[in-house]
Amino acid sequence: MPGIKGQQERSRPKLDVLLLKRFLRIQAILFPSWSSQSVLMFATLLSVALLEQLVVYQVGIVPSRFFKVLGSKDLVGFRDLTSVAICLIVANSLLKSFDQYISNLMYIRWRKSLTQTLHRIYFRRKVYYTLNVLHTSLDNPDQRISQDVERFCRGMSTMATNLIISPFTLTYYTYQCFYSTGWLGPVTIFIYFIIGSVVNRALMGPIIPTLVQQEKLEGDFRFKHMQVRVNAESAAFYRAGRVEQMRTDRILQELLRTQGRLVTRELRLYIGVNIFNYLGSIVSYLAIAIPIFAGRYDGLAPADLIELISKNAFVSIYLINCFSRLIDLSTTVSELAGYTHRIGELQEAIGRLSASRGRRGASTLEDPPASHESGLDSSEEEGEMDGQGQSDHTAFILEGVSFTAPWSEELLVKNLTLKITSGQSLLIIGNTGTGKTTLLRVLNGLREITQGSLRMATCFGPRGVLFLPQRPYFTDGTLREQVIYPLKEIYPLSGSADDKRILHFLEATGLGPLLKRTGGLDEIVGWNWYDVLSPGEMQRLTFARLFYHQPEFAVLDEATSALTEETEAELYHICTHLGMTVVSVGHRSSLEKYHDSVLHLLGDGKWELSAVQHHT
Repeated sequence: MPGIKGQQERSRPKLDVLLLKRFLRIQAILFPSWSSQSVLMFATLLSVALLEQLVVYQVGIVPSRFFKVLGSKDLVGFRDLTSVAICLIVANSLLKSFDQYISNLMYIRWRKSLTQTLHRIYFRRKVYYTLNVLHTSLDNPDQRISQDVERFCRGMSTMATNLIISPFTLTYYTYQCFYSTGWLGPVTIFIYFIIGSVVNRALMGPIIPTLVQQEKLEGDFRFKHMQVRVNAESAAFYRAGRVEQMRTDRILQELLRTQGRLVTRELRLYIGVNIFNYLGSIVSYLAIAIPIFAGRYDGLAPADLIELISKNAFVSIYLINCFSRLIDLSTTVSELAGYTHRIGELQEAIGRLSASRGRRGASTLEDPPASHESGLDSSEEEGEMDGQGQSDHTAFILEGVSFTAPWSEELLVKNLTLKITSGQSLLIIGNTGTGKTTLLRVLNGLREITQGSLRMATCFGPRGVLFLPQRPYFTDGTLREQVIYPLKEIYPLSGSADDKRILHFLEATGLGPLLKRTGGLDEIVGWNWYDVLSPGEMQRLTFARLFYHQPEFAVLDEATSALTEETEAELYHICTHLGMTVVSVGHRSSLEKYHDSVLHLLGDGKWELSAVQHHT
């Protein structure tokens, strides 16, 4: 236990070199080159902020000039000064508004760049599958991409103006303060700022890990509600509302306890920030009072002295205000650090997975490129290809393949040697837990093999291989998009010839009424496909998708379990008519007559391959 606790302490997110590395890695995405749009926007923001500070300075010394003209009863000077003051205030308002506008544009630009970069590596090489299914040690990858990135970019845009202008304002107002009060004023203010920074650094430390833990629990809480939403009907059949309420409330209570700890720790930071801000005004008056009481300005007239005091007060107070704004960013910085750690952890996890797949190379699974004619995305297979095309109409070649159960060392299949060729359909049977679905995952490259060699000798898509998973998947979009999935391009495919094919296969699978319910192939529907389709309709629609793509090999995992034997026979006959070789996983004895051989998984690593005797 002490060792585990020590390891947890070392892995706690905090302000350290690791945070800096992760932050810089993100900045390389946000600012890819000196000529990038983000750099241009940043330079524009800097120019606007500098111009704004020049106007702010003029606005700040206007009161001192008012004191002088009022003390001298100068009506003309008062009228002219009022006109100037109004112009300065309007200019300042416009610049502040433009400042905020550019900051918001930068936020949008940064969020787009960072999110799309994460999407590119997240959806590549099946990383999304591995992170969500196999390597669950990284919590809520979806939240890190959708929510943490948004908050990180929002925090960056909020801080941008203060951060980029601070070196200039500090330098200028330090000079002005030194000119007005001598060396004692700036030195006093700098010492005060250093003390405030040290205190705030100590107060920020505990906030960062608590914030990271809170975001994790927020993701868990959201995921629980999503789980209930997706499985609402199944839970309702069990009358499980009370149980789900208890489990959801349990997650909520842990989230609220963490939020309570975060609020308590932030309270100490708020106290430190507010004390620093309000004491700053006293320090500024102290810096002004010392030269006055020392007799430095004894020779000035009362009106000139009032003008000087007002101007010096503005300079000293604004210098402290520059420091105060930096201290006020403590909460934003701590939140930004938390999001930086979470996004950085996601980048590192994806990097490790990509490197792992790259090292494995073709030793466990060799894939040819995906079919470009099908429009299927081959980017996720990059790094696994052997560059070969079809090989004698063979889909898979397995030699001495062994693999284990997920999250277990238990051997499901041992030394499996098998060749799946065109025209020789294969049925895979076996009791529950013997590895039927896992074998299909191995064929698809979703699971690693422990020994042997596996080669995929054809491509994905038409004239290649398509998999129909056990649970049908439907994307958001129109009926056409469901049928042609996973094609990337949609609209170029729309047309009479393509429409006829889709309509033909919808009718062939018994889904003619579905076309009427949707109002057409390209009508946007406002429902969730899983809510409106029965299990049988879902399986029919996946077969319509399969027929549309018309691959040479179709790998079906319990694809007809919700259909009648008559419908099953019709669909398998269409597969045969379209020239497909099927590899099926199923339990029904009726499936055997549609296949040429049977692979029986017996458990404990044993298997048996036999030919099917067809009776004419």
